[in-house]
Amino acid sequence: MSFKRLISLLSAALTAVIISTATMSTAAATDIPGYWTTESGKIWRNAYDQCWRTQEWKPEHAIAECEGAVTPADGDMDGVADGQDSCPNSKPGIKVDARGCELDSDNDGVVDSMDRCPSSAAGEVVDASGCKKAEMDKDGDGVVDSKDRCPGTPSGAAVDAKGCELDGDKDGVVDSKDRCPNTAAGVKVGATGCELDSDGDGIVDKRDECPDTASGQKVDAKGCEIGEVIVLKGVTFATSSDLLKGESSRVLDEAAATLKRYPNMVVEVAGYTDSRGSASLNKALSQKRAESVARYLASKGVSAANLKAKGYGIASPIADNGTAAGRAMNRRVELHILQQ
Repeated sequence: MSFKRLISLLSAALTAVIISTATMSTAAATDIPGYWTTESGKIWRNAYDQCWRTQEWKPEHAIAECEGAVTPADGDMDGVADGQDSCPNSKPGIKVDARGCELDSDNDGVVDSMDRCPSSAAGEVVDASGCKKAEMDKDGDGVVDSKDRCPGTPSGAAVDAKGCELDGDKDGVVDSKDRCPNTAAGVKVGATGCELDSDGDGIVDKRDECPDTASGQKVDAKGCEIGEVIVLKGVTFATSSDLLKGESSRVLDEAAATLKRYPNMVVEVAGYTDSRGSASLNKALSQKRAESVARYLASKGVSAANLKAKGYGIASPIADNGTAAGRAMNRRVELHILQQ
């Protein structure tokens, strides 16, 4: 081949390349992303029938005509393409759902690989390990807050199943504040759990026969003001004897209760008789009867040092000795207040 012939062929080839390049440049703005196309919209191919890719080509641009079956990119190799993977950095070997995120089989918010309790009940509150979270008990009474109807129970107080303090006598005052924990059913009580004592004399209303006693006054077991002399009505003796009988015990028990309320009170136990018989025998008999009453009061807890027994015999009658009724009234025992 002559030198001129070679030059001619090379010149023709170069011209074809220039023309092809110009055509490709014209096709740069393509309707098929990632590929060069001709002016007619066909994908440009090389001598080996391969599609020409642009510099912007990405795997998602691949089409079967040019690339055949192309596997979408899956960076973490979890089987979910990166474009659809909501959790693109799954650890190798971890089972994932359709979104590419690790499975949470019991739907408790803790993925299976970290779930130590993989079968938690639906709706159960769990901790970071996927196990049931212990409920709070802020007041430490043993009843969890969600079931505690009395959430501010004082430390150490005994409570019922609802977390409320116990009220043993059911008077409306809890045991820790109840100064009278054995109040009878149905009895009205004050803030301390004790029966009401409206006049503040120390005798509860239901036993107070004088409910409006003035403040500060000393009262007997019935709530009535104590005078200088207390006549023990109902204290009787066997004939010509110092042996107590009848209602004597009930009356003397009330007297003992009154005297014990005032431990500094000193009384004279005075005995009297009617006018029948000799004065000397009656005085001796009245002394024995006074001593008998004093002994009984001491046996009920009254300080013996606060009891002075004295017999007055037929002196100081309070009724007519000429009648049976009068003589019965004159046979009496009185408490004389010597020291308040």
